[in-house]
Formats: sequence, structure tokens, C-alpha cells
Amino acid sequence: MFSKILIANRGEVAVRIIRSCKEMGISTVAVYSQADAEALHVALADQSFCIGKADAADSYLNQDRILSAALVSGVQAIHPGYGFLSENAEFAARCLKNGIAFIGPSVESMRRLSDKERIKTLMAEAGLPVIPGSQVLSSVREARQAAENMGYPVMIKARSGGGGRGIRLVTRPEELEQSYHSAVAEARAAFGDGAVYMEKYVHPAKHIEMQIIADEDGHVVCLGERDCSVQRNHQKLIEESPCTVLTKTQRKTLMEQVAKAVRTVGYSGIGTLEFLLDRQSGQAYFMEMNVRLQVEHPVTEMLTGIDLVKWQIRVAAGVPLSFTQADVRMESASIECRINALRPGKVTFLHVPGGPNVRFDTFMITGCEISPYYDAMIGKLIVNAGTREEALRKMQASLCELVIQGVDNNIEEQIDLITRKEFVNGTYDLDFLK
Repeated sequence: MFSKILIANRGEVAVRIIRSCKEMGISTVAVYSQADAEALHVALADQSFCIGKADAADSYLNQDRILSAALVSGVQAIHPGYGFLSENAEFAARCLKNGIAFIGPSVESMRRLSDKERIKTLMAEAGLPVIPGSQVLSSVREARQAAENMGYPVMIKARSGGGGRGIRLVTRPEELEQSYHSAVAEARAAFGDGAVYMEKYVHPAKHIEMQIIADEDGHVVCLGERDCSVQRNHQKLIEESPCTVLTKTQRKTLMEQVAKAVRTVGYSGIGTLEFLLDRQSGQAYFMEMNVRLQVEHPVTEMLTGIDLVKWQIRVAAGVPLSFTQADVRMESASIECRINALRPGKVTFLHVPGGPNVRFDTFMITGCEISPYYDAMIGKLIVNAGTREEALRKMQASLCELVIQGVDNNIEEQIDLITRKEFVNGTYDLDFLK
């Protein structure tokens, strides 16, 4: 087992990882930008290094400086969190070259499975149904031909990255050229890779994802699904488990298919397979795989009682899973609301809700500055209860109790969303906020 880990990230996920490390008796090293000098993850870590200016390219994306901090501090492993370098195979390879473990999948797996075009082919070969789509498109002409073959509407999607960037819905031929060029430009700016491909637009649909964990001995456990259909501009706002429209038979079949596919591709570590659930046919179509920890992982942790970060670290250290699929219990309901800052500011007062099975993952403390340089998410409020109805009431009460002064935020909007009829009855889909 590792005795010292560097966390190559910031914000609430850095705090989350440090807490698990402390519980495991592992020393931690934080890296931070000049904008984050007073951040909570810096204060909680055993050691810290400033690695650059506020801009992410000069700090949290600067591989040389992160590796230098790792070598100077003598860590055995680097945890990338999510975002930034978490799916960067080059960085993972450089870690290994310097004798430092990368807490994530193997470099070879990252290269194979982070390519959204390639992963669809692999998963189809492994038995998962996939959305009809194209190869990487090299021109508007190719895009137009692919769209005509599939039939409108279609989705243009970036091959690399995530977070809803490089995605465009095209409903008519006259929209295609501009959508293609804007998707390519956004993907190139966000991920350094402008390659895009096309998929048939499944509508109406729910966005569900299956959480898996696999060890190096080939043992794969699926920890159920999360419904991530409450989205704005492809950015998730609310996640819950279980999905209200999946039957027990559908869930069992999908979990078995996912576990088999993950074994087939030889994956090891934490991962999430994302699907579109066609509301008309009930068919779940594989979209992509995230080879990292997900933002919404606490939903599954609250549902199953399994600490995903601890097991991610253990698996990376070669420790086999101590539980099987039969040991996993998913007999309650969990909901997560993402709390976003609407603009930068200073937190002048913070009150966090409490009570049984209420959790607030954040980096905020009274007096901290919410920076304009990074993601708008400032916290995640997660609740768990015996039934979905109880979980909804607990979430509403917790949102009403959560107080963040000095920074405009979306708490009131979240209260509105979870009390809308479509959300309460569970029939909402990806059109919920359109």
C-alpha cells in the first residue's frame, strides 16, 4: 500500500481524496495555483507546493511542475481526481516513467478507452448495444454524408474529453456546417484534439451511467446506475440512484452486460459506462466510458456504503477486491444536487446542513474566495433514505438549511427543480430543462 500520495487537483475533489487518505493512514501532498494559496485542500494536506499562476495551463495542467513536486516530496503515487489530467494517458505514462504510480487505469487502457470512437467499437464487440454512429469525420462533406445516412436529428460529438464540450445537436441540414466547425473548434480548445464523430440522436431519452470497479485479477463488480438526466447545456445538475424507470429485470441485465464487457476489455480500476435509455423502446445504448472517478460518485457511495476513493487507491496498489457482486446492497435511494456559484465572490457565511445520511462535499469555508478561474461547482449536497419519497423530502429540507452568503448560487433553483411534478414522479428525461 502507498504511504504518500500527491493529489494533482483542487477544490472539493482534492479535499475528498485527502480525507480518504487520512482515514487510510496515507500522507498527502497538495499542489496549488497562486489563486488557491489559501484553499482548504492546501490546509488539510501534510505538505503542499505552489505550481504556478491561476491559469490552469500554468498550474493544474502543467505536467512538469506536478511531477517535480511529486519527485521532490517522495510520493509513491499521484491521484488525478477528475478533470484536468485525470484521463491524460501521456501524464500517466510520465508518472510511471518516473517510478510513480498513477491512481487510475493502465496507460494502455486509457489510450484505448478514452477514444470515444474506438470504445464504441470495443464495447459493441463485447456485447453492448451502441448508438448508431460514424467514424471520425474529417470534413463537412463527410459529416453531411453521415447525417444523410443516419437521418436527422444527429449529434456531433468530440472524440476526446467530456463535460459536455464539443457537442452539437443538428436537427436540419442547414445547421450542419456551422455546428461541425463550432464543435471542432471547441473540442480543440478544450482538449487539444479537434476530432469529432456523429451519432444518431436518441429522443426522448434518459442519461444513465453504470458504476464499476475492477481489480487487476479480473474481478469486476457493478455498483448499479445513476440517473443523470437533469442537465443544462450537457452539464449535470442533479443525479440520483436508482433510476425510477428501470425495472429490476432491466437493471440486472444491464449490470451483467456491463460487468462482462469490462472483463472483456481487460479494464482495472474505477470506471463509469454511460448510456442513453430510449424512453420509447426501453433499450439502453452505450455512449462512452469514463476511465476516472466521476463527480457524482458520492451517490453510489451513499447507496452502497462502499468508499470508491479508498478502493480506487487500493486497486491501484494491487489490492484485490474484498467483496463480490453478491455483497452489494442497493436497497435505498440517494440524490445529489450540485451547488454552483453564479459568479465569483467571497463566502461571508456558511452553514452546512446535518443529520443522518446528509453529506456536503465542498472546499468552501467562511472567508474563502470563489475564483473565476475554475469550474463553477462549489459543492455537492447528497442525501440517502430508505425510499425515494423520503430522500426527496430530506433533500428539500437540506437545501433549505444550506446557507451560503456572499456568493450568488443556485440553491433556490435546485429547490425548484426537485419539487417540479416531472422530477417528483420520476418521469423527467433529458428534455427536462429545455
